[in-house]
Amino acid sequence: MGNQYQNKFVSPEDAVKAIRSGDWIDYGFGAGFPELLDKAVARRKDELRDVKIRGGLVIRPWIEAVEADPEQKSFHYYSWHIGDYERKLQSRGLVQFLPVALRFLPDLYRRHIRTDVAFVPVSKPDANGYCGLGISNYAWRTIFENSRTVIFEINERYPTLQGVDGSHRVHLSEADYIVEGEHESLPLRTYKEPTSTDIAIAKLVVNEIPDGAVLSLGVGGVPFTVASMLADSDRKDLGCHTGTISDAYLAMHRAGKLTNARKEIDKGLSTWNLAMGSQELYDWIAENPKLFHPGDLDYVHSPQRISRMKNVISINGGVQLDLMGQENAESAGTRQLSGIGGQMDFLEGAYRSEGGKGFICIHSARKTKDGTLKSNIVPAIPGGSTVSAPRTMIQYVATEYGIVKLSGLSLRERAEAMISIAYPDFRAELEWYASNNLY
Repeated sequence: MGNQYQNKFVSPEDAVKAIRSGDWIDYGFGAGFPELLDKAVARRKDELRDVKIRGGLVIRPWIEAVEADPEQKSFHYYSWHIGDYERKLQSRGLVQFLPVALRFLPDLYRRHIRTDVAFVPVSKPDANGYCGLGISNYAWRTIFENSRTVIFEINERYPTLQGVDGSHRVHLSEADYIVEGEHESLPLRTYKEPTSTDIAIAKLVVNEIPDGAVLSLGVGGVPFTVASMLADSDRKDLGCHTGTISDAYLAMHRAGKLTNARKEIDKGLSTWNLAMGSQELYDWIAENPKLFHPGDLDYVHSPQRISRMKNVISINGGVQLDLMGQENAESAGTRQLSGIGGQMDFLEGAYRSEGGKGFICIHSARKTKDGTLKSNIVPAIPGGSTVSAPRTMIQYVATEYGIVKLSGLSLRERAEAMISIAYPDFRAELEWYASNNLY
């Protein structure tokens, strides 16, 4: 690499001098995070005003710039997807939610919104000055190509893979400034043990998955249980084309089930945009770069590309579904719980795929804090709650009471199907609503 880019290497404090009051800064998405630059920005809080920070699905336990300025005189934080930490910020009034389906996000940056400064977390460079995008490809290239100032933060802990034909790499020459230094351990994402209901739903869904299926697994109890069951099953040659690669895929790989051998696109490779999970997951990626095609949102989340593969199986969770099949995947009333992420992207891709199936997996009921049982299948999505996926997008719904296919059914037939998999105690009132309102 020589010394030709040495003049770009500066301290985090010098790099963030590029930020002006009123700027929009992008921090990225998921487990990738510009740790050193965030701390340096926080230290400028008395000098800056009205700086807007965009991020999403942050799985580290804090953002320094936000925590340093709870009065929001200097910094305002915006999230594309509310994660666990961001829910805590939400309860303190310190985050504003930005709704988006991830496949549209690159075009938002190209045509509709502005980025002044991009904080791009990258891996250590190779001898030719190329860095990998670590564990969060996101839409980084699109973002920084449309930014006034580009700052790379080299994280020595990231996997150094650079993807297929450079799909996951950037070059030091593309940065205005480069910072490096010692980083904390990578943020880990852990999940609760599956409940008996998760297991019951997963058993039903696994029966619908053929050999050679290309899996897009959301995060949560049911998708992870499905992966665990597949690892113990007789299924062969499963594939991965997913927004987030996780320990679910590592479990199938270790069992010899994840070969990607039958994929029409990226044969032999697991395709993903983000990586989030255990250190073992990150080590697997770091030690086996030739097993993966990490790509940007334009590549991974394209329904057209997904649909060119056969037997695409998309498995996601939800919060509520109504009798028409409308899904709320992300809110409790007006309170934002998460975001739509890539759910609609993969639902559409699976819908279009030959042999493809898109599943929304949901517990039929839940208990509130006072012990009251509430149905998660409702007559209509209540006012104030989000309709994340329209009824036209929902293909299969699974609860512990069965799986129904909604595509091609009338409103009345949809209602009958949804009632058949509702919690038994609520079926009579759902039937009453359907008979009086859906024809």
